[in-house]
Amino acid sequence: MNIKHLSIILALCLATIAAHANNITISNVSITGQNNSQKFKLVQFDISWDNSWRVDYGPNNWDAAWVFVKYRRKSDNTWHHATLHYVDGTGSGDGHTEPANSNIASTNDNGSGGAHGVFIHRTDLGQGTVTYTGARLRWNYGVDGLGDGDNVELAVMGIEMVYVPQGSFYVGSSGFDAGTFYTHPTISNPYQITSEAAITVGTTAGNLYYATGYGDQLGPIPVGFPKGYAATYCMKYEITQGQYVTFLNRLIYAQQVTRTAVLPTSAAGTAAMTTGTLYRNGIDIMTPGVVSSTSAVYACNLDNDTIYDEANDGQSIACNWLSWADVAAYLDWAALRPMTELEFEKFGRGNQNPVANEYAWGSTQRYGAQSILNPGLNTEITCCGENSVFNVGSAASVQGPMRSGNFAQMATTRAQSGASYYGIMELSGNLNERPVTVGHPTGRDFSGNGDGLLSNTGNANYPWWPGTNAVGVGSRGGGWNLNDALMRLSDRLQAAFTDDIRGGGYGGRGVRLAP
Repeated sequence: MNIKHLSIILALCLATIAAHANNITISNVSITGQNNSQKFKLVQFDISWDNSWRVDYGPNNWDAAWVFVKYRRKSDNTWHHATLHYVDGTGSGDGHTEPANSNIASTNDNGSGGAHGVFIHRTDLGQGTVTYTGARLRWNYGVDGLGDGDNVELAVMGIEMVYVPQGSFYVGSSGFDAGTFYTHPTISNPYQITSEAAITVGTTAGNLYYATGYGDQLGPIPVGFPKGYAATYCMKYEITQGQYVTFLNRLIYAQQVTRTAVLPTSAAGTAAMTTGTLYRNGIDIMTPGVVSSTSAVYACNLDNDTIYDEANDGQSIACNWLSWADVAAYLDWAALRPMTELEFEKFGRGNQNPVANEYAWGSTQRYGAQSILNPGLNTEITCCGENSVFNVGSAASVQGPMRSGNFAQMATTRAQSGASYYGIMELSGNLNERPVTVGHPTGRDFSGNGDGLLSNTGNANYPWWPGTNAVGVGSRGGGWNLNDALMRLSDRLQAAFTDDIRGGGYGGRGVRLAP
């Protein structure tokens, strides 16, 4: 999500920012309809993205944009999460304006009057680019402690999501996957999840179970732990480098210290997350910060020259070198949450019967990327019809993650594009996902969505999430630097393995329960 500044000061004392992300554009941001008595304004914008769909067959789902708003007083450097309006079922509506053929669904985060964001999606069946003009969100600025004439800068953000319908599904398969889930006592029988009720783990017939060494084999998995049965939205793509730059540029100095690998005071051109552009991460410091007072400005610079955010600077490449704490902080800031390892399998397999040794695209066939065309551009692809990024065991292996969604072309099938049953991209390969595990008590205590707020030191601060030490978190899905077996949908080799470091093969993505 590469934010562009608009030099507009509105009559209502706000400057606005338009957002660009991987195939999503938010533009023409303005403020209208200020109501001083009820303390709200209407945030108006246009939004469009490519490769949108809504189908009434197969997965029977659609994609969407998760839209949220950040603001800051011009008198300070701290960005805050805007409170959007919410009225439950019997009210007069959420106060938002839906463009033709679209739906705006707000989330009930703080009861009536409090939403951290909205989902915007098409109401018509079809596929292709969507463009919605004149969307309006009611922002309850009074709830956020602002006065009628406060001088504020505003940013509207959008992240592409995929709707995963409510329904039963299986975890585990009858293949060779390490630590796979099964229905005790027969290891070849997958386990079916039919509700969000608590799940008993143990050696009684019919219980969920898995082999020693892949978690503590204890339970129960409580009611509050997201199991994948409920209707959910999942990020269509892994967090991109452009999105992480946008995040960094909305943090205060002390938060930037925590969320990068080098001090924000480092010289312009210094790699922010690793050394140089190691393994295709091009995030640099563009303007150094000042200790404790002024945030650094970050930008993408994959080609390692002195010109930042060029078209070939890798904004749409999946962001590696992310620790668990980095992923959790980004998701809390965006009012999303981490996925669980049960959801990971639902997102890949859907309601289909498991296939032994399958990848997220439902088959056992995989073709690893060995070269890159249009490197760093938003059109980056592989040369020869590959469908995944993993270590193919030769010098020809791609040395780093690729552009999110690069395998999906106009006429590709699910298997050719590396897509999950619901259309989620790169669940197998590219970068290791960081789901919350059922194999540790800290993981099983997980629940709750992010609220858009971080601690002063830049960490996620939701009390029911695993902490910065990554205890209760594992990894699933494999990545560019790992063998193909780890890409299998039910492989749990590292599902409960604690690793809190930044690594060249680690990324992440977020989810949220559907409204």
